[in-house]
Amino acid sequence: MAGDARRSDRPGAPGTVVVEPEAGSPGPRTTPTGMPSPAMRNLPSALAFGVCFVLSVAFSEFFITDGAAVAVSAALMLLATVLSARFAALESRTRWHIVVPGIALAALALLRLGTGGMVSPFTAVLILPVIWIAAEAGRRWVAVAAFATFIALCLPYAAGAALPDTAREWLHLWVVPLVFALGAAVVNDLSRRGRASTASVQLLAEELRISLSAATTAADHLRSNEERLRTADELTSSVLDAVTEQSVIGTGLTGLIDVWNPGAAVMLGLAAHEVEGRRFVFEFHEQQELQERSRELNYPPGETVLNPGFSALVESARLGSAEVRDWTYVRDDGTRLSVRVAVTPRVDDSGATIGYIFVGTDVTRDLEVARLKDEFVGLISHELRTPLSSILGYLELMRDDDIAPLSDEQLEFLSVAERNANRLLRLVGDLLFTAQVESGQLPLDTRRLELSTIVQERITSARPAAHSAGVTLVGDLPLTSVFVNGEPLRLGQAIDNLVSNALKFTPRGGTVTITLGTDGDEAIVRVADTGMGIPADELDQLYSRFFRASTATRNAVQGVGLGLSITRAIVTAHDGTMDVESTEGVGTAFTMFLPLLDGGSAVAVGAATGHDSRDS
Repeated sequence: MAGDARRSDRPGAPGTVVVEPEAGSPGPRTTPTGMPSPAMRNLPSALAFGVCFVLSVAFSEFFITDGAAVAVSAALMLLATVLSARFAALESRTRWHIVVPGIALAALALLRLGTGGMVSPFTAVLILPVIWIAAEAGRRWVAVAAFATFIALCLPYAAGAALPDTAREWLHLWVVPLVFALGAAVVNDLSRRGRASTASVQLLAEELRISLSAATTAADHLRSNEERLRTADELTSSVLDAVTEQSVIGTGLTGLIDVWNPGAAVMLGLAAHEVEGRRFVFEFHEQQELQERSRELNYPPGETVLNPGFSALVESARLGSAEVRDWTYVRDDGTRLSVRVAVTPRVDDSGATIGYIFVGTDVTRDLEVARLKDEFVGLISHELRTPLSSILGYLELMRDDDIAPLSDEQLEFLSVAERNANRLLRLVGDLLFTAQVESGQLPLDTRRLELSTIVQERITSARPAAHSAGVTLVGDLPLTSVFVNGEPLRLGQAIDNLVSNALKFTPRGGTVTITLGTDGDEAIVRVADTGMGIPADELDQLYSRFFRASTATRNAVQGVGLGLSITRAIVTAHDGTMDVESTEGVGTAFTMFLPLLDGGSAVAVGAATGHDSRDS
């Protein structure tokens, strides 16, 4: 844990939670536990005094019996008000603010003395500063409040140098302080419970924040270590062991092997003379994987494929797009390896394809590191979700407590804690979601969807945020329906992620355009902005978990780097693809391509043609 959170009972820091910092940080910080400022706590006494003072002056012939006492009481209340404002302005609270209710009580006692003494109609207002005193931390203040009440009631007798004349006056002199003391005890206990509850919630929230920060830092370190390990491996392989650590296999148009480098010999356990001109490349692949890939290609009806296994390996390269895919190699002894294979066509001088090159890199260890990382993220996320749910539960119990209802200010503080706890819960949910994706356990409840409705809903929900950010939000939707097979919640989440990213990275006065349309058998959702853009050398890292572009960190744009990773996972789970175009300082455009269902719109849109409509 990054620091140690605990309650503080030190003088000068009542009702605070102190978080001990990490080594090298500036120092401890204190968090108020919900007590109002001295100025706010003095306000009821000041207002009540003001009303009583105005009434006594306005009807002086009925109320005022000692003008000097009334004048002194006004001066004392003014002093109490000034002191309360001064204490409220101080950055750190001290115990000296307790003099304010003492002065206020003295002012009210003098006002009572000057308006009839024992028969003054303003005796009841003495309870207001008594409540303040009783609410202080510590049961001794109950006794202080009772004693102060007794002194205030004795003031008329002290001024007249006389004792009570009747049994009623004696009874009044002792019973009223006793009643006030009982009330003060109740106030003191409620205040103590409120401080303890608020301090506990803040302590739990701080511990959770520190835990989450430590988990995120650990994940970042793990990712950095993984990147450094991969870079070191690739550098070592290319400089020292490129021939033996990577397999390079060349084939003709039928898949018959004619190039077999030492790396392939080491990786697959066969010498070149045992393979070249004798074996086909697809013989060293897991046959089930080739069959699954062949089914994914979905060849047009009536097209004859002479060798589906080989076609599954080279189809993307044959069509002109480079492909890097993870496959399982089967060694000569039957053992299996996870290999990342890059397939490129071999061409002759005229540019005609005469075969293919397969460059394979053993990624067994990389996949194991990724698996451990996913297990780590999943474990941390599960461990964080339980205390988060507990915190939210206790916050709800505090809010609904009818026995000891909270003040409006305490409810406001609870709302802040709830918002932050829910924000952390959403982040934990994102971490769990990415772990599910990486483990291949992403369940989808797909159905026939009208994509225009999903996009329009996302545009509508994003308009308040766009207005607040000063960004123009433009929607360009076709008139005809666009149908896809998908899950509304996940597709809406993917679009939300792209739109919220665009709004975050677009400065005030910029524009974000959401376009929906079709091109051939694909539905296209394009989110383009006029924001800060992304450096070209960082585009291939955008979908990595926890990666943040340098433009984002440089401009202090908040985020943890999970949104794009989640978005691509959702699109991939819907058998779609994503594309990104960006120019630093000009803007960025993300495009989602999803398979159309029969009956979907066939209207081409700006995402495919470059047209940029401004229909909002």
